[in-house]
Amino acid sequence: MAPAPPVAGVTLVASDLDRTLIYSAAALQLTMEDARAPRLLCVEVYDRAPLSYMTEEAAALLDTLARTTVFVPTTTRTREQYHRIHLPGPPPRYAICANGGHLLVDGVSDPDWQRQVAARLASECAPLAEVRAHLLATADPAWLLKERVAEDVFAYLVVDRAALPDGWVKELAAWAGPRGWTVSLQGRKIYAVPQPLTKSAAMREVARRCGATTTLAAGDSLLDSDLLLAADHAWRPAHGELAESGWDAPNTEALEERGVAAGEEILRRFLRTTASGGRAETR
Repeated sequence: MAPAPPVAGVTLVASDLDRTLIYSAAALQLTMEDARAPRLLCVEVYDRAPLSYMTEEAAALLDTLARTTVFVPTTTRTREQYHRIHLPGPPPRYAICANGGHLLVDGVSDPDWQRQVAARLASECAPLAEVRAHLLATADPAWLLKERVAEDVFAYLVVDRAALPDGWVKELAAWAGPRGWTVSLQGRKIYAVPQPLTKSAAMREVARRCGATTTLAAGDSLLDSDLLLAADHAWRPAHGELAESGWDAPNTEALEERGVAAGEEILRRFLRTTASGGRAETR
């Protein structure tokens, strides 16, 4: 009897969304002349106005990726904020929201995963109420625009970056670290997130469920660093918190592209690596 043909491996692609695959008008960073600018596709509308975009080329690449891999949108957004986004291609079976606080299966939060997350947060870090109280006590109304709690698992501030004092974020990080919390500055938002709340843990759970043999990832912020480290191969754009700090890792390639062009290039790298059987390729 002839031997059975080899079974193709399953590739899981976990990618951050904002400033990685999708971009607000302020984050596009278009550097070419207007006549040469790429055509854009709106993928998010909020308050009856377009909010987030990707290039039409990136949309076509994502459609192909979503049909040939287990594509997992991976975001710090709340579930409500995530559901505003309409990405090209088939609806993802899995999505990771609230920085790993919610694992969506066919759009619905998995209750077993929620219980696991709640148990880790209760035992491994200071409570949200303590951190939120510190944020409100130390933030100055002169630059604080909004304060929000997301999904009852983390908090963030919306600030006037021009008026934010130098060193305030570092001071907050120094206070939060010993209490088991991470601080991340992304655009106008300052996030305070429990260290046990990670995108990588949720990605590993999805990989277990779908039998992934290769994991690929991309992201631009400090809150993506654990996700990148956990993947077999990963990419980060030339903009964002990781690029500004010079963050790197052996499995992560720092791209030259920034802004919406980086979103296109990340999707190309995902597809090339998938086509090569999981071996990352450079240009």
